Amino acid sequence: MSTPPRQTTTIQGIPTAHAVIGEGQPLLMLHGWGANIDLVWSLAERLSSSGYRIHALDMPGFGQTPPPPIGWSVHDYVKFVLGYLDSQHLERVHLFGHSFGGRLGLILGADHADRLHKMVLADAAGIRDSAPASASLRLKTYRFALNTLKTVGLTAQADQLRGWYTERYGSADYKAATGTLRETFVKVVNEDLRDYATRVKVPTLLFWGDQDMDTPLSQGKLLEQLIPDAGLVIWEGAGHYSYLERLADTARVMDHFLK
Repeated sequence: MSTPPRQTTTIQGIPTAHAVIGEGQPLLMLHGWGANIDLVWSLAERLSSSGYRIHALDMPGFGQTPPPPIGWSVHDYVKFVLGYLDSQHLERVHLFGHSFGGRLGLILGADHADRLHKMVLADAAGIRDSAPASASLRLKTYRFALNTLKTVGLTAQADQLRGWYTERYGSADYKAATGTLRETFVKVVNEDLRDYATRVKVPTLLFWGDQDMDTPLSQGKLLEQLIPDAGLVIWEGAGHYSYLERLADTARVMDHFLK
């Protein structure tokens, strides 16, 4: 894989790294949480010779694009993506979204279907599984204790409690996030997008690895049921980056679907 030829354009006041390759039908690629252009570029290169002009960008907080100025929701990222399309004079595009990029795809496909032709989602996030009762109780107890410490002015103790809880129970992505990106992560993962999935108005192809531990296959099967016009391709033995583990097959099936 070659190095993506990153350029910089300003979207909503944020200097945004992006890369473009190929000629033909416009195709926008959105990476997953904690990733960047590099993680979709091998797929972009394979498709670029098949009649697509592919746009990939480092979303705010990832790759070479700085984080948002405040904690963003998934809807703020959608507005950002629409701003990118406008800046590139792209009225309608095909969309590829992996994981977090899939979250954005669900909202774009539901509320901004006029900007999309067809959509491909790989191991998409957006379905929030119910937490076990014990975990819900633990979180409520933690929040009560934290708010109590803050109310009585024991900020040092509150910080200690927050640090302990994060280290003990925080996910790897949460621990890795800092500043506004940590607040963003909390907003993003706590929103369930099932309702948006039922309102997606564009033909949608789902790729999923049956060994995906981050967004389990059960979520892919549910999305196939919820999205009105959707098909699911399962890559056996593949994990959360199933499209990379089955790169040639993904590119071939995706090209057939989009054309």
